[in-house]
Amino acid sequence: MPFPQASAVLELLKPVTWFPPMWAFACGVVSSGQSIPEQWPLVLGGLVLAGPMVCATSQAVNDWFDRHVDAINEPNRPIPSGRIPGHWGLGIAMVWTALSLVWAWQLGDWAFKATSLALLLAWGYSAPPFRFKQDGWLGNAACGLSYEGLAWITGAAVMTGGEWPGSHTVTLALLYSLAAHGIMTLNDFKAIEGDRQMGVWSLPVQLGVKRAAGTACWVMLLPQLVVVALLLRWTPDWSYGLAVLLLIYAQVPLMYRFMKDPVKQALGLSAFGVPLLVAGMMVSAFAWRHVQTTAT
Repeated sequence: MPFPQASAVLELLKPVTWFPPMWAFACGVVSSGQSIPEQWPLVLGGLVLAGPMVCATSQAVNDWFDRHVDAINEPNRPIPSGRIPGHWGLGIAMVWTALSLVWAWQLGDWAFKATSLALLLAWGYSAPPFRFKQDGWLGNAACGLSYEGLAWITGAAVMTGGEWPGSHTVTLALLYSLAAHGIMTLNDFKAIEGDRQMGVWSLPVQLGVKRAAGTACWVMLLPQLVVVALLLRWTPDWSYGLAVLLLIYAQVPLMYRFMKDPVKQALGLSAFGVPLLVAGMMVSAFAWRHVQTTAT
């Protein structure tokens, strides 16, 4: 069996998707209130774990178990196109899973446990018998928790020597995990026909294009509004809450355009609206860091 080309393997691991969990991990690092320069090896190791290891693993797993759907929706991907032949796709997914666990072990007990859960979610999302992605509600929730919540909480826990990050940090992480559910739904508008043919009950298939678009927007908006309310309650410095509110305000016109033509505008909202949402994540992380540093 021929070896796949390195470029095809890199395409399979999708470096462009590594940013969200790496960003969430960085938010956790910031929200921990700990000194970052003093622990930069942990920070660097955690960023590698969140992106090139765990996220890359999830992409390989997903592409292997979605190869039949991709043959309809995106036949030029590495596996359906044959650029990664035979069972190489499955082998890469398994090797990257093992490497991720070994890497996480070096970062401490909390990182290993969180990574194990994230990898279980990654396999459960795509692989039978669970295949969470068959249902848009469950599958997107698993992705949001893995990409945002676990990465954020792990970043904070690694910086505090494995201690539980605290209810405020966990609350922010879970709220942005919920918002990520809406972000994940945006990806489903490009694969509606293939999902319908293969029995994948994404939200556009379940609810229809218009209702799914509205649901995605509200699921993205409401957690951010809750974050604004919490920041205004947690700190007398209202600039943090105002900054997140302004970022939300900037998303609304993009969402309005998206709801008018979801299939054509989903990529635009992903490209320009989602960065505004994730910028709010970092603002929130700095807000909680400010609370902790001013209290000591």
